[in-house]
Amino acid sequence: MEDIMTITPLGSGQEVGRSCHLLTFRGTTILLDCGIHPGYDGIAGLPFFDRVDPEQVDVLLVTHFHLDHAASLPYFTERTKFKGRIFMTHPTKAVIRLLLGDYLRLMTMKKGAGGELTQDDDVLYTEAELQSCVDKIELIDYHQTIDLNLPSGLKFHALNAGHVLGAAMFFIEIGGRSVLYTGDYSMEEDRHLMAAELPRYHTSPDVLIVESTYGVQVHASRAEREARFTGTIERIVSGGGRCLIPVFALGRAQELLLILDEYWKDHPHLQSIPIYYASKMASRALRVYQTYANMMNARIRSQMDLGNPFSFSHIRNLKSIDVNTFDDRGPSVVFASPGMLQSGVSRQLFDRWASDPKNGCLIAGYAVEHTLAKEIMSQPKEVVTLEGRRQPLNCVVDYVSFSAHVDFVQNRDFITSVDPRNIILVHGAKEEMGRLKGALMLQYNKLPENKRPTIAMPPNEVEVKLIFTRRRSAKVMGKLAEAPADDNDNQVEENKAKAVVEPREGDAVRGILVTQQNSSKIVAPEDLSTYTPLRVGSVSSRLHVPFVGKIETLRMFLGEMFRDIEETREDIEEDDDGADDEGIVTFSIGSQVKVISGKTKGVATVEWDCSPVGDVIADSLVALIMHAQSSAASIRLTAQPCRHRAKKPREGDTESQTTAEEHLRAVHQALTDQFLSVEATYEATKGTFEVKLDANDNASESDGLVCTATVEFENILDGNAKVTVECEDEKLATNVRGCVHNVVAASAPIAMN
Repeated sequence: MEDIMTITPLGSGQEVGRSCHLLTFRGTTILLDCGIHPGYDGIAGLPFFDRVDPEQVDVLLVTHFHLDHAASLPYFTERTKFKGRIFMTHPTKAVIRLLLGDYLRLMTMKKGAGGELTQDDDVLYTEAELQSCVDKIELIDYHQTIDLNLPSGLKFHALNAGHVLGAAMFFIEIGGRSVLYTGDYSMEEDRHLMAAELPRYHTSPDVLIVESTYGVQVHASRAEREARFTGTIERIVSGGGRCLIPVFALGRAQELLLILDEYWKDHPHLQSIPIYYASKMASRALRVYQTYANMMNARIRSQMDLGNPFSFSHIRNLKSIDVNTFDDRGPSVVFASPGMLQSGVSRQLFDRWASDPKNGCLIAGYAVEHTLAKEIMSQPKEVVTLEGRRQPLNCVVDYVSFSAHVDFVQNRDFITSVDPRNIILVHGAKEEMGRLKGALMLQYNKLPENKRPTIAMPPNEVEVKLIFTRRRSAKVMGKLAEAPADDNDNQVEENKAKAVVEPREGDAVRGILVTQQNSSKIVAPEDLSTYTPLRVGSVSSRLHVPFVGKIETLRMFLGEMFRDIEETREDIEEDDDGADDEGIVTFSIGSQVKVISGKTKGVATVEWDCSPVGDVIADSLVALIMHAQSSAASIRLTAQPCRHRAKKPREGDTESQTTAEEHLRAVHQALTDQFLSVEATYEATKGTFEVKLDANDNASESDGLVCTATVEFENILDGNAKVTVECEDEKLATNVRGCVHNVVAASAPIAMN
């Protein structure tokens, strides 16, 4: 049987921005991220939600708080029929409330100013809808596994992605397959964040959905980038200019603030030049970072023991800034949001300073297509202001990448380490993504064809269909996973010294197979409660059967049918009206079924633990008890103490001889029915049978075949008999021997041990 996994980019397919990916498999639908495109306003910036039925989405996973991964979340949860669950890390939820509130404020301001947002629909959500959305968010810690108990067996856990505070990759297990979604990730530790981690405790994922932001570009060393960053700023302010650094309020801004504050400490001649962090969220954002310092790298955690590393000495927080009244007569450095210069304080300051050649604008992160930040990197002669007028671009524009995205070498090494079977490239410009795909294919062409992963780079709204054969496997767990001791094994002593002995190929496994949500495991009954939600239980049955015969009659019939019956007797008080004269007698057939007689007059009770074997034995006992009180043998036995037989035993015969003769006569009858001409001679518990068979219809009597079979019962109570057959014709001997053995086996009591 085959299953089809469908992955559809609703955003960031051959583009950067509005990350949103639809994954469907085995009846479960997952949405990965829910962002907006920074280069478009309002509805135009949303992912292509018309390609998904929100009601069918079971879970929405958000990797981090950047707008291009999370800003359309309130729109999707509040203005569609989405009823699923939302998961993200603790810091992501804390920051999203701040960032989306600021984004809402900017949208409202832009609409009120008569800008491009002219329709109510272009304001994607209200303050009330934002709060309602945030209230629905559920939290997940790194390495915490969430199991949604869906039929597909969906479960997932988060891994540190290193991109920004709280950024996560999601390792998803669904329908017996696994998917790793990286979101944005960084393999480089910086001043406050750890590098992304590898999924070390899992097999290679079946699918890797990975970013391709920088394609085949390779970053300069961190020291070189920091030197260029601080050097450019110093050159601008030393010339009397003002340096604008457009950043998002949270994320890379904190890293750049740490770098510049440290640089100002080491260069006293710059300390008279102010550095401003212009953001309404400045103080709240830094409180979030202080709260989650335990999720940062060792450097920050050690500094927290001595003080607050985000309490800067040379940086001033500006909760509000009026660009028209801002005193910018002297040199200064201003960090302002948003990072793409599309609106807000950063755009207003840029419009004001762009025409002065002493000033500078330093782009320190990735610039998305269709934004002003991307446009000015190509050094145009003119730019258009927010008011729509054209002005010359005379200021210095420089680009130093501090965006926490992997470069080609880091991305390639990560993909190689993860070793996926299928690779889906997302979050990258078409050209960069194509170059990365070509480089990866060139690398994998060195491998045998059956070991090469498939690589896809789908555009928005184009499905990638992956066909998987449904796996049929089970994990052996608990005591069954330990190999049995083998005295002949040379490694016995070594194995005894180990806490757990590893099983070997060919070892027999007997246990209970439990399948839950496409995952199967085999465990011993005593381990069932440890490794599964199941418990071992039993059902006991009791059936009251009318029985008016004597206990001796019941004993005889049970003895004829079953072997090794245990009998116990319990005396009762004489004044018990309903009791039998012989007391209470219990017959135990094996360890499964009991027949109790004498406890209640006229009733025999059958008790057993329900099981396929126990049920069959109980049914046969009920039939036997009913037959025991109505057969002719029972009537005769009630009249006089004798075995049920056609005639009285001859003088000198023992009971076993008489019973043996009955079995021997049964053998004689069976041979006669099959071979017609059979002569029999009986001697105590031994019988000799001479089978005569004509060779053909015209042959004389002397030409026929003769076969002699001897049957001797060693112990008639257990049905054991010694059978010998002598005949010149081997085929006839085989037929006679089989017939005799079948009769002996059928007439013997049933063994219950």
